[in-house]
Amino acid sequence: MHGFLFAMKFIILFILIPLVYSEIHRFITTYTGINGQTTEGTPEFSAVTTLDDQQIDYYDSIIKKMIPKQNWTKKIASTKMWTEDTEIREQVQQIYRDNIPVIMQRFTQTHGVHTYQRMYGCEWDDKTGYSHGFDQYGYDGEDFISLDLKENRYITSVQQASPTAMKWNNDKKQLEFLKQYYDHECVEWLKELLKLRKADLERKAPECFSAPEVSLIQKNPSSPVVCHATGLYPSRVSITWLRNGVNHYEDVDQGETRINEDGTFQKNHTLNIPPDDWKKDQFTCEVEHQGKTIQKILTEDEIKSNYRPTNPYLTLVCVIGGVFLIVLVIGAVLCIKFKKPEHEPIPSESEGQNVIDKGE
Repeated sequence: MHGFLFAMKFIILFILIPLVYSEIHRFITTYTGINGQTTEGTPEFSAVTTLDDQQIDYYDSIIKKMIPKQNWTKKIASTKMWTEDTEIREQVQQIYRDNIPVIMQRFTQTHGVHTYQRMYGCEWDDKTGYSHGFDQYGYDGEDFISLDLKENRYITSVQQASPTAMKWNNDKKQLEFLKQYYDHECVEWLKELLKLRKADLERKAPECFSAPEVSLIQKNPSSPVVCHATGLYPSRVSITWLRNGVNHYEDVDQGETRINEDGTFQKNHTLNIPPDDWKKDQFTCEVEHQGKTIQKILTEDEIKSNYRPTNPYLTLVCVIGGVFLIVLVIGAVLCIKFKKPEHEPIPSESEGQNVIDKGE
């Protein structure tokens, strides 16, 4: 499942300029509709909203209400906006129920489990002020159709999505509404939510603003070494690897800033140098945050790792046991196959005559 799944992750390129920090904030809503026979308890429709990859609300067709997922979103759960967003999700739920059979018909699919997704929202750079919106649809994990905000029209490379693109591109009023929303309203909402989150965090205990925790982590003795800083607030931080006291940028991968459950942040810088090399020189991870500097010198004793040497005899026993278990399972399956008649095929899904419509 590539294509749409990859499109749902945005890659941010950072320029390594000393003392210049920039953070990209993301406000994203994702709808997922499912058609077909699924396991009990799986909703046919769900909606999730995230702020900087942290879930802030949730809705699905089983609970039929929008649930705040953070303390600070509970404060807006009684507002008119919250009620309107809940009603929108109820409407979209019905639209997806009608739309998926139509798309299945275009792909000449008559049964099976199929998914229809929409991901929309905006990003904002708090340093440069640059922002942009996005609105993308996917079907069965692949790209289906997306809104090109520069051209202000829907585009697709999927033949089965062409009728949808033509229909939606003829709705000029809706296109103008979406452009206005992504260019202005979405970013304003993003900023407002950031303010609410910040105010909530600042009301918490002072320990939230103590010095961050810095660790050197290695998966196994031959893996790269990760300098991990967590408990950051605010999120802006400078992490640098030093080699014999000099800034070392080669063989270093800079990770994205991610949010923790408590509203603080974390970030990684990975040193991709073999142990034999970093043992010859002194490597130090230096973290600068809110005027404080923390240094961790890279030594074997300083590294945290979950690695444990494997017992070869235990491995052999596990392999033999696994082979024996597989033989038993195959034997059982063969017995069942010859004793029990095959089930009837899964009945076809009904092919609705509804026309695909955004409905939003």
